[in-house]
Parts: sequence; structure tokens; C-alpha cells
Amino acid sequence: MFFDEATIVVRGGRGGNGVVSFRREKYVPFGGPNGGNGGKGGDVYLRVDEQLNTLVAFSKRRHFFAGDGEHGQGKSKQGRSGQDIYIPVPPGTVVRDHETGEILADLTEPGQVVLVARGGRGGRGNEAFKSPTQQAPRFAERGEPGEERVLDLELRLIADVGIVGKPNAGKSTLLASVSSARPKIADYPFTTLSPNLGVVEIDGRSFVMADIPGLIEGAHQGAGLGDKFLRHIERTRLLIHLLDGASSDPLGDYRAINRELVLYSERLAEKPQVVVLNKMDLTGSEEKLARLREALRSETDQVLGISAVTRQGVTDLLRVVAARLEALPAEEPRESELYVFRPHETGESTAVEVIREGPGVYRISGEEIERLARMTDWNNEEAIERFERILQARGIPAMLEEAGVELGDTVFIGDIELEWS
Repeated sequence: MFFDEATIVVRGGRGGNGVVSFRREKYVPFGGPNGGNGGKGGDVYLRVDEQLNTLVAFSKRRHFFAGDGEHGQGKSKQGRSGQDIYIPVPPGTVVRDHETGEILADLTEPGQVVLVARGGRGGRGNEAFKSPTQQAPRFAERGEPGEERVLDLELRLIADVGIVGKPNAGKSTLLASVSSARPKIADYPFTTLSPNLGVVEIDGRSFVMADIPGLIEGAHQGAGLGDKFLRHIERTRLLIHLLDGASSDPLGDYRAINRELVLYSERLAEKPQVVVLNKMDLTGSEEKLARLREALRSETDQVLGISAVTRQGVTDLLRVVAARLEALPAEEPRESELYVFRPHETGESTAVEVIREGPGVYRISGEEIERLARMTDWNNEEAIERFERILQARGIPAMLEEAGVELGDTVFIGDIELEWS
């Protein structure tokens, strides 16, 4: 079975807690604070491994969690950062956010790395809060939880040439005859249930060819799993449109497949094609080839005839393909494929919004304020007082009062639930 889709869960490590500590040395009975900061949580990365060609590894393991940061210690010792993890994926992997469908990265180059879940910040120890007006702070921050997200991975094969056509047109036979690939071959439709890749060499030149399972009408909507296969030829530079010489209407087959390409993707429909009639060893194939050339005279200047079984015309086909590839420019990635996700690359937003969610229920939203709430030690009075000062400094109590908050109402900040007083 060919694994070209997977859903995984990734989570950055939690930051270590800061610590409350004071100097306790002989002759220094009232030393100042020296609680160290917690270490940062580990990050989660995806990294392209050119040795991989499927997503089969994710059928056995779907959860990937980076290491947590260690807690701070006394004597101003900072906790160790959590271990980063790197998840290997094959070239051609498209990464999407499961909830939004947004493309986070399109990984095509060996060694390419993308950060997909950031580790949490380490909490600051009490030494960090020492000031002229608060010389002995007795609170520290908690470590920030790491980011957690669900990712959809989708593999799109990277090949120079894609062979498309109706089921049983002979695509697998052609690939087997020109490369070392050994796809399953039999005389019935849908023998090929997954794409196959092969390296083809001709006259000192080489290129990668992909055999795409047979397409039928409605493939762009998923008929015959067509939508899952069509994406594998989106990266190819050239298509071999293989027609079945045993078909009663090769021209109709040609029109039907091209219609599916147009309906699936305009970009795919614009790819150059080499039109080929296969099974020239069959009786009547010469007449069909002549009729095809006449019917397609205005669309293409060349329709080749081959027999993948006897290799008649196959060498000439490969030379035509190699020459066309040399003349074609490199495949340009789409704008969406150029984007690589980098969490918080533009900095943390300080914007705050107050929302009334129902009778007596309010929510304070904002990246910075929600992070500060998560990192506050709600079991420590001094830490709570500090958070109240932060709210005052940002004008949030006034925003709540304007929204109609009253004593005893519930106020949410992220996952933290508070009672307004």
C-alpha cells in the first residue's frame, strides 16, 4: 500500500518553571533573591530526508512531543532547555494545518527544515523581578506550555515526467520497459493502485518518470481515487498522454482525460504533453494512429506510436521526451509553495480585546496577556498582585467595566478562569 497522506500531532516542550530562592550564606543572613530561570521547551521541526519516498512511518507513530525545559535552581542557575525533535519526511511533502487547511510549508529540497511547533518559554525566577521598590520578591513565573497543533501531511511525488491515461492503457508496462521500476502489471483496469517512480536513461541523459494510476471521468471529484492521484503529477514538467491502441475510441479517451486535467487544475492542464498511441503491435493500430494524427493536427504537431510490450518506437519516444525536457524551464513553485511557516516570526501581539460571551461571562483575548496569564503562579499572592498591576497598566479593568462587568462575574483569559472582584 502506498502511503501518501498522514495526520500527526506535534507539541513543543513546556518551559521550565522559574524558582524562588534567596542567598543563604554565613554572615549574610538576609541575602538577596537568586532564583534562576527555567529552560525553554524544545521545538518540533520537520526535515526532508531524501532517502524516504512515502509517509508509511506515520502509520505506526502519530504523536511527536519535544522535551520539556528543566526548572531553574537557586544560586541563579538556569534550567537546561528541552530537547528539540526533527521528524523526517520525504521530498514533496506538503504540510497543512488540520483545522484551517492553511499550507504551512511545501518541502521539496533535501535537508529543508521547517519549525511546526514552538517550545514554551522558561519562567523567570525571582531574581529577575528584583527592583528598588521590591528587593525581595517571593514569586516566580511558571513555564509556558509548548504549542500543540494537528498537521495534515500530503505527499506529491517529484518527477520530471508523468504518464497519464485511461486504465489499461499500458502505463505500467511502459515504465517497466524503460526503467528498473517493477510495477504490478496485469490485463485488467486499475492494476496500478499507487504511483510508481522509475529513473530513465537515454543517450547519456536521465530523468525521473512517474506512472500515475488510470484516470476515468469524474477523477477530479475523486472517482476511481482520481483526485488523490492527480496531485502527484502537479510537480511534473512534462506529461506523456498514453492512449490505448485497443480502445474503440482513442480520440474520445484523449478528450476525456484532458477534460479531467482542466477540471482539477488549470496549472495541470497547461503542462506540455507528448501524445502517444500504445499497442501498435495490434491489428488496426496503424489506421487508428493515422486518424489520431489527422484529428489532432491543430493541437499537436506530433503523435507517436509505440508498443510498450515489444519496445517498438520506445527509444524514439524517450529521445523526444529527453529533448523536450531540455527545452523546458525548471518547474516554478506556486506562491503558496514558497511560504514556509515560522511561528511568531513577526513578534508577539500586544493587542487586547474584551468580549462579552454571555450573561456574567467575559473573555480577555490577546497573545501577550494570555501568555502572561498562563505563566502566572495562581497559588502565589505576590504573583497575583503582579498580574493585577499588568492588567491595570494595559487599561483592561476599564475595558471590562465598559463592557458591563460586575462583581462576581466570570472572566476568562485563555484557559484561566477568574472571578471579577
